[in-house]
Amino acid sequence: MSQTTIKDHRLTLPEVVDALVADGMIEAGEAVKFKQERRYFKGDAHPLVIIAGLHWKSLQPPHRMLDLEFLTQWMANWCELDYLHIDPLKINLAAVTGVMSNTYATRFRILPVEVRPNEVVIATAEPFQRDWEAEMRPILRKDIRRVIANPDDIVRYQVEFYNLAKFIKGALDKGDVSGGASNFEQLVELGKSNKQFDANDQHIVRLVDWLWQYAFEQRASDIHVEPRRNLGIVRFRIDGILHQVHQIPMAVLNAMTSRMKILGRMDVIEKRRPQDGRIKTRTQEGQEVELRLSTLPTAFGEKLVMRIFDPDVLVRDFSELGFAAEESAIWNEMSAQPNGIILVTGPTGSGKTVTLYSTLKNLATPEVNVCTLEDPIEMVEGSFNQVQIVQDIGMGFAEGIRSLMRQDPDIIMVGEIRDLETADMAIQAALTGHLVLSTLHTNDAPSAITRLVELGVPRYMLSATVLGVMAQRLIRTLCPKCKQPGGLRAEDEAAWTALVAPWKSTMPTQLYRPVGCLDCRMTGYKGRVGIYEIMRMSPEIMKLVSEGGELARLREQAMREGMKPLRIAGAKKVAAGLTTITEVIKVAPPMFDGN
Repeated sequence: MSQTTIKDHRLTLPEVVDALVADGMIEAGEAVKFKQERRYFKGDAHPLVIIAGLHWKSLQPPHRMLDLEFLTQWMANWCELDYLHIDPLKINLAAVTGVMSNTYATRFRILPVEVRPNEVVIATAEPFQRDWEAEMRPILRKDIRRVIANPDDIVRYQVEFYNLAKFIKGALDKGDVSGGASNFEQLVELGKSNKQFDANDQHIVRLVDWLWQYAFEQRASDIHVEPRRNLGIVRFRIDGILHQVHQIPMAVLNAMTSRMKILGRMDVIEKRRPQDGRIKTRTQEGQEVELRLSTLPTAFGEKLVMRIFDPDVLVRDFSELGFAAEESAIWNEMSAQPNGIILVTGPTGSGKTVTLYSTLKNLATPEVNVCTLEDPIEMVEGSFNQVQIVQDIGMGFAEGIRSLMRQDPDIIMVGEIRDLETADMAIQAALTGHLVLSTLHTNDAPSAITRLVELGVPRYMLSATVLGVMAQRLIRTLCPKCKQPGGLRAEDEAAWTALVAPWKSTMPTQLYRPVGCLDCRMTGYKGRVGIYEIMRMSPEIMKLVSEGGELARLREQAMREGMKPLRIAGAKKVAAGLTTITEVIKVAPPMFDGN
C-alpha cells in the first residue's frame, strides 16, 4: 500500500480488519460481526493488540494464529515498510535515547532503535502517522528510516530504555565522574582512599536491579561487568555465547560494582585482590536464584563476574540433563556403590557441577551423611553439608578431607583434585569405606587415569579405588519452534560419515538445521544439553592400568567394552534432531583415531 496519498492519521480498528479481509486472512462475515461489538472500540489500545486478543486463525495455509508478532509482520508487508523485532541486546542505549525525549517518543508511539552516520532508524506501530518526521529531520540532520515493530514492544522498551538512561544520568549528576579508576596504579590509590560513588544511591540500586532482572529474562548463565579505558561493558553469556548488553560510564559502573559487592558481603574497600561473594535473590515471578560473585583487578578497574544458578536444576531428572537411558543406568550403578572414587572431567562451564549436585541430591537420603568440599560453594543445598575451602588459613582440599574423615561421612564430594596430596586423601577416604566424587580437567574419560598417574598416584591405588570416569560437555540445542529438516553442509559431509559409520544402521538420516526465530533470538538454538562419555573400571581396564598401559590402549579397551566417545554421544543427539553436527564438532574433542 503506497503511503504517499494517505492522510496522516492513527491506525483504526476498522481499517485493519478490512485490510485483513482484503488479504484473505479472516472471513468477511466474521469481520462484520466483530465491528458490531462496540466494546472493542473503546479505549486507546492499539488495533493489532485488540485483534491478537481474539485468538483468530488465518484462513491462509498453514492457518497460523494471528498473534501480535505475526500481525505486526503482516502490517509491515501491508504498509510496504521493513519489519523489525526489537532485540534489546543489540541496542546502543546511549545513542538511541539521545535522539528524542521520552515524552516525544510516547506521544507518537515511536522508538529510536539505531543511529547510523547518515540515518536514524525509528520503530513505529503507526505507519500512517508521519507528521513527526518533518519536525525531527531538521533537528537530527539525518535521514529517517521508519520500520514497523510490535506495538507492545515499543511501549515496553520506551519505558525500559528511557528509565535506564534516566538512572544513569541521575547517578552521574549525583556523583564525581572523575572517581572512576582509569588504570591499575590509580586503582590501588582508590582502594586506599575509599573514594567512590554512593553505592546505595537509588539510581544505582535501580540499575543493579534492572541488570539482574534483565539477565534472568534473557536466560543468561553469567553476567560480566568489565571496566575498559573510557567505558564499562556489560555482557551476558546465553547458551554458552557472550553477548554485549550495554555500555555504561565508568564512574557509574564502579558504583554498580560496589553495590553488588555490598550485597555479596564482600570488602568494598579492597580492590587490589580477587574476592568471592554470594547473593540470593528472586525473579519477578518469585523464583529463587543464587548469584556467585567473583572480582578480579584489571588494568582499568575491578572486573566482576556473576554466575547465575537456578536451584531448580538440582531436582531435574538425569534425562533432562541429556543422559541417554543407558548412560543414566551406568551412572546410577556407579554412584550406588558403597565406596570408591567416581570422577567427572571436562573444561570449565561443561556442566560438571550440575551433574555432581544432581547426583548428590539423589544420594542424600536421611540414612546417609553427605559432605562436600568446594572452592567456592557453587549452590547452597540444605540436604547435605557443604564446606568452603579457605586456602589463606590452610584449609585446602587435602586438609578438608582429613577433617571430614572425623565427621562420620558416607559420601564425600571434593570440588577438584588439583594435586597429589588431595588425590592421596581422596584415595584414603575411598579405601576406608567412603564413596568419593570429584572432578578433573581432562579432555576425555581415559585421560583422567593418566592425569592422576602424572600427579604421582600409584597405579595399583587407582585400580583399587576408581569406579569409573565420566567426561562431559554442553552443546546448544536446536530451537524447537524454528528448526527445519535439512541436510549437511558439504564441508560436514565427510565428518558426519566418518563419525557415525559404526552406528549408521541404527541412526535415522533425517537431520535438522537451525533457522532462527523470535523465540531463540534469531540464533536457531535455545538451551543446552549434556553429552557424556562414561568409562567403567572393568577388570581388563584395571589390569591395563596396573601394568602401565598407555592411554591409547586404555581408550581402545574402553571402546571395546562399550564406551561411546563424546563425538558419538553428540552424533546421537544430532540424529535425534536435538542439535547439529557443526555444534558437536565445535564442542566435543576429536576421537583418538582422528575423527
